[in-house]
Amino acid sequence: MGTDELLSSSSASQHDPPRIEWQRLVQQIVALSLNRELFMDVKSQMERIYRDLTLDEIPWNLERPPRVLVDLVQSGRVSPCQAIDLGCGAGNYAVWLATQGFDVTGIDISPAAVALARGLARQKGVSCGFVVADLLGAETTFDASFDFAYDWEVLHHVLPEHRPRYVANVHRMLRVGGCYLSVCFSEDDPGLPGEGKYRHTPLGTLLYLSSELEMRDLFQPWFDVEALSTVEVEGKRGPHRAVGAWLRKR
Repeated sequence: MGTDELLSSSSASQHDPPRIEWQRLVQQIVALSLNRELFMDVKSQMERIYRDLTLDEIPWNLERPPRVLVDLVQSGRVSPCQAIDLGCGAGNYAVWLATQGFDVTGIDISPAAVALARGLARQKGVSCGFVVADLLGAETTFDASFDFAYDWEVLHHVLPEHRPRYVANVHRMLRVGGCYLSVCFSEDDPGLPGEGKYRHTPLGTLLYLSSELEMRDLFQPWFDVEALSTVEVEGKRGPHRAVGAWLRKR
């Protein structure tokens, strides 16, 4: 996905007894309740993944930065500034931005991920700040500290009822006029197992896949939506369809 791509932007009959649809609804509710009991502890999930798997086994861990991020920097649309990597993982993109002259802070919920990111920064000889924090928590207190924020394939790990708090926290971290790039899997992504908006992954995580309308409705109370579209992004095992948004804090 390049900058130009992002910035351009069987039914029951009427005679069937209604209890059939209610049965389906109840089944969905029960299944969803079980899913949330199994998957609600995202911190434990991510800590287990970064502690027990190699980086090659983590599907979202790509060493090279996304093309849209590279295009934004090389085109000058985003100039070196104070930036925050939301859900930084092993630190690949934060470290790359630091090599481009950015003052970067990376946040992740997993201590193991942050340890890997700090090790990568030392290995590359760059200065980055990495912090263990919950992006949904009140302890995320970098008020008006950054000019550029981005999350790459993070928001689909946040269930719908928690997303307004997440976006409010991102808004609070940015200075007025600051930019925010957000990319998360689309509900039309064919590269994930299962069906529906909620998807189980082989790693044991639960994802919520989004539509363009959902994302626009999520961001508009807090940001000017300058561009939002469904795009193709690189994946370790094949491309994904994702909703990408370019936003600016009012």
